[in-house]
Amino acid sequence: MREQTYTVTGMTCEHCVRSVTEEIGEIDGVDGVVVDLPTGKVTVRAAGEITVADVRGAVEEAGYQLTA
Repeated sequence: MREQTYTVTGMTCEHCVRSVTEEIGEIDGVDGVVVDLPTGKVTVRAAGEITVADVRGAVEEAGYQLTA
């Protein structure tokens, strides 16, 4: 199990959290997503390798920006 943490900007409410969680959760291999709204930190747990490009695409699909 791998765990990676990213920073997402633009999230302001629980709806934002749900949108980001849903989109990242649709990436193949993702087992869990935890979003900390106050810090913008998003932790992704996956069984295998997930690329930053995959996560960035999912975050942008939700309408937000991946900064790190």
